[in-house]
Amino acid sequence: MIKKSRLVTFFLVVAIIFGVVFSTGKMVLQNINLGLDLQGGFEVLYQVEPASGKGEVTKQTLTDTVSALDRRINSIGVAEPSITIEGNNRIRVQLAGVTDQNEARKMLSTTAELSFRDAKDKLMMDGSDLVPGGAKQAFDQNNQPIVTLKLKSADKFADVTKTILAEKPNNQLVIWLDWKEGQKYEVEKTKKDPAYLSAPNVNQVLDTNKVEISGNFTVEEAKDLANLLNSGALPVKMTEVYSTSVGAQFGQDALDETILAGIIGVAAIFIFMMLVYRIPGIIACVTLVAYTYIVLLVLALLNATLTLPGIAGLILGIGMAVDANVITYERIKEELKVGRSTKAAFEVGGKEAFRAIFDGNISTLLVACVLFYFGTSSIKGFATVLIISILVSFLTAVWGSRVLLGLLVKSNALNNKPRAFSVKPSVIHNLHDGISTYDLKTPFDRFDFVKNHRLFLWIFTGIVVIGIVVLSVFKLNLGIDFASGTRAEITSNSPLTEEQVKKDLDDIHMPSDNIVFQGKDNKTAVVSYKGALSQDEIAKFKTHFEKEYKHEPSISTVTPTVGKELAKNGLYALAIASVLIVIYIAIRFEFYMGVAAILSLLFDAFTIFIFFSIFQIEVDLTFIAAVLTVIGYSINDTIVTADRIRDIGRKMGRYKTKEDVAFAVNHGLRQTFTRSINTILTVIFTVVALVAFGSESILSFSIALLVGLISSVFSSIFMAMQLWYVFKSHQVNKKGPIATVKKKKRRNPSQPMV
Repeated sequence: MIKKSRLVTFFLVVAIIFGVVFSTGKMVLQNINLGLDLQGGFEVLYQVEPASGKGEVTKQTLTDTVSALDRRINSIGVAEPSITIEGNNRIRVQLAGVTDQNEARKMLSTTAELSFRDAKDKLMMDGSDLVPGGAKQAFDQNNQPIVTLKLKSADKFADVTKTILAEKPNNQLVIWLDWKEGQKYEVEKTKKDPAYLSAPNVNQVLDTNKVEISGNFTVEEAKDLANLLNSGALPVKMTEVYSTSVGAQFGQDALDETILAGIIGVAAIFIFMMLVYRIPGIIACVTLVAYTYIVLLVLALLNATLTLPGIAGLILGIGMAVDANVITYERIKEELKVGRSTKAAFEVGGKEAFRAIFDGNISTLLVACVLFYFGTSSIKGFATVLIISILVSFLTAVWGSRVLLGLLVKSNALNNKPRAFSVKPSVIHNLHDGISTYDLKTPFDRFDFVKNHRLFLWIFTGIVVIGIVVLSVFKLNLGIDFASGTRAEITSNSPLTEEQVKKDLDDIHMPSDNIVFQGKDNKTAVVSYKGALSQDEIAKFKTHFEKEYKHEPSISTVTPTVGKELAKNGLYALAIASVLIVIYIAIRFEFYMGVAAILSLLFDAFTIFIFFSIFQIEVDLTFIAAVLTVIGYSINDTIVTADRIRDIGRKMGRYKTKEDVAFAVNHGLRQTFTRSINTILTVIFTVVALVAFGSESILSFSIALLVGLISSVFSSIFMAMQLWYVFKSHQVNKKGPIATVKKKKRRNPSQPMV
């Protein structure tokens, strides 16, 4: 008898999910902070040194510098700035949505030490003589913009003007901003654009606490100078060692393209799940909607910043979240095939699937945490989304799917309807026949995976040897993140030509021989320089191309010091993630399985390196994130198979000969082959969508993921399990029969029982 109350509850829960998503989804999206790569802006990493060049930078000095920078940013009017201290002598500033990037960078890096000097460059007064917050933008009698200052002491100013008046005809009061040792008024006054702000003549003693700074200011320049002086001088000297800036239109285009890729990828997953798993597949689609909403809600509540790699992580997370559904549904199908009732199959299948789901997600979570620790800016954003995605997938894909499917199952509406679970009645056994899930026939029973294990391992060895030769000959096409230098992306509304771009570069005296065009219509040109451009050069580049093409260029610079650090951190992250996975798999399974798994995962990572070397695809910072993601995710396939082999081994009791080991490996691979393919397919759908429709900015990231995931399909089956077979067979030959079930300690019959 069908329990209608359960059905009503099911449809009510589904209605509530969609109701909440559609009614509050827009509000949640509006409360998510977009990174500078999505709304435009810039990020700068400063190396901090003492202003005098002597002494050390203390924590207090860094804190004071951050406070001064914060005051300056507030005067610009940028919402949600990010200023963080990194290490002992670095400060990272991220400003998303800033309208005038050139002016903002100039204001940030300027020390803003105001000084009043005579014509012989002798210091008469400095910024300490000003009233804090006393600088204002005003107009002179000719209605020209000026800056007025309020002094602490009128008497001191009178003494200064009296001294300078006595130096007539050199009676100039020279006002400098960030005067540098060696700068001379006599030299600067002959230039068209002198380094000082102004140099008025002192014709009388001025007994006042007000000073005017005049010059060829625009209103905006006068306001910026007043704001700069009010925010206070920086107690240190700051040098840019890494920077990246993104034009607003470029960020918007990247956002639109990546969202389109996400929609296409998710739609492919929905269709696949409904076609392959029927009713459970529909429930998986419902929980994926809930999953996406909850991840975005958590990001909004945490006030986290969503970057372009972060969106890619969210899309990838959707593909990964559905894996739990695939593993669970395949287990339920097996239980139905041995003759269990729908309710029993649901209970047993869900319980048996949880182990593999838990182990797979924990492995990926370990890698995501390593990425977060070693990553910078946008990579931290990717790692954050990945961590949230993994945790939320437990809530939706495991618990949520179980609750929804449980309502349908317990309503009795699915009783005796195996086709609803995509199971043909003809393959269902009678439960009384004693057929277990390990005895079920599969389409792959005729394949002996272990028979040719030597051939498989020699093939993988050959690929590694060839890969080493390829890497030594072609090497990697390192981007500026690792090789240091400058990368500028120029965008136009019409197709660009090499001659046109070269002419523009010559016009601003910044030629480059490294110009690459992107996109089908060549509307984007990437210009690279070996050295890191200075702040003035970046400003000149941006101003010219924004004027010519009506799009602000995106520019990234990396110094050699930071490039080496990024490469070193990437290797550290790869090594630590590998060790953590070996340890975890060794604890959950056994040491040999951990070694076999990590060797196959490292092969997947190496395959990505080979592919990028052969096709000379640029290796940027997101490349390391992609490699680590592949390592973290690819372990899922190995864990699913290892879990089944462990169960088969326990049923056997012990491995007496290497033939027993071969039986367990073959049986495990045959029975998990379908779910291995299905789990990897769901992720590949999203990654292919990112490659085909996503932003050019994360193309190398998407390609690396795709290559690594395809490699993992083969390595988990034909390498990891074959290696484990070799290790285990050697152990059997050396030590004899190996027990696969731990013996329980026998109770001493003489001991009393309580």
